[in-house]
Amino acid sequence: MELVVSIRKKLRDFVLEAEFEVHDEVLALLGASGCGKSMTLKCIAGIERPDEGRILLNGRTLFDSEKGIDQSPQLRKVGYLFQNYALFPNMTIADNILFVAKGTRQEKERKMRENLARFGLSGLEHAYPSELSGGQQQRAAFARILSSEAELLLLDEPFSALDSYLRWQLELELMEVLKSYEGTALLVSHDRNEVYRLANRVAVMNHGGIEAIDGKERLFRNPGTLAATLLTGCKNVSSAHWEGEGVLFADEWEIPLHVGKEIFDEKSGVRYVGLRAHFLEYREEAGENTFPMEVVQVIEDTFSYLVMVRRKGTQAKPIRWELDKKEWQSICNGEIHLHFPAVHLILLER
Repeated sequence: MELVVSIRKKLRDFVLEAEFEVHDEVLALLGASGCGKSMTLKCIAGIERPDEGRILLNGRTLFDSEKGIDQSPQLRKVGYLFQNYALFPNMTIADNILFVAKGTRQEKERKMRENLARFGLSGLEHAYPSELSGGQQQRAAFARILSSEAELLLLDEPFSALDSYLRWQLELELMEVLKSYEGTALLVSHDRNEVYRLANRVAVMNHGGIEAIDGKERLFRNPGTLAATLLTGCKNVSSAHWEGEGVLFADEWEIPLHVGKEIFDEKSGVRYVGLRAHFLEYREEAGENTFPMEVVQVIEDTFSYLVMVRRKGTQAKPIRWELDKKEWQSICNGEIHLHFPAVHLILLER
C-alpha cells in the first residue's frame, strides 16, 4: 500500500506545504496545535481541497490540480477517525457500521458483527451514539472504519478526549488493529510518547511545513532542527558556539562541552545543543563534561523527581534533570556533579 502526498494550501497564518510518501506503515504527523496536521488529513480525505499538488493512493489519483482531478470522499477508500468520532447520531451503532460496509447484505452483517465483537461492543448494536460512553463511541468509530475496507486510515488525535486509563486501553487495542491492518495509516498527534509507541516513522510539522521525517528511533536520537528537538520532548536546549577544536560552549548553560574533533569537523555550523533530561548522569567528582551543580528547584512528579540545576557559581539558565525517586533520595544531601554524555548531545545547525 502506498500513499504519495505533495500539496500546497494557503491558510490564514501560513502556507501548508506537505510532501511525503508512506509505504505499508504507520506515519505520525507530530506537531503543535494549529501547525497544519489535521488540515493535511482533511485534504487527503477530500474534506478540504488543496490549492495545488497531487495525492495518490495505491496508484489511484485522488487529487491532481493540473489534471483537474478531485475525487469525492466517498470514492477515495479512506477511513477518517475524527477527534469527535463523527458517528451518525440518528443511527444505531449497527446502522452506522452497515452504512459504510461493502458487499451483499449478508457480508455487511458479517463485517458488522465481527467488528462489534472485535471492539467489545457485542450487545450494543441497537444503541445510539448518545447512549454510549466516550470510549465506546471511539471503539464504534474504529469498528465502522474497519468495516468500510478502507485502504488508508487517518487517525486524528484519536485519544484526545479520553481519560488516561481509557486512553491506554484503547491505545493497546489500536496497536493490535494496526498490526493486523493491511493498509497504510497516518496518525496525527502532539503527544510524543503516543507517537513513539504507535508509529514506524515520524514527520515533524512546524507552521505548515515538514521540518524532519525519519524512522522514530533515528528522529528522536537526532531530530535535526530546533523545532523538531522541542517537539520530540527535549526540555534542555541552549544556543551554542565553538570555543575551540572539539569544544562546544553552551551559552545559556555556561558550560563547555567536549564533543570530539570529528564532530567539530562535520558540524561547524552548530548553533544549538540539546540534551534530554534523563540522559544526565550523576557523578561524585568533576571531570570532562562533568560539572559541579547547584539545585535551583526540586519538583516531585508521580514516579520521579524533576530537579532544576545550574552550573555552580553561575546564574545560568536552569537545566532539567529527571531521575528515579530512590536515586534522588540517596544523593540529594551531598554535592552534585552532573555528567553531560557527548554521545547523547543533540547538535543543531538550525
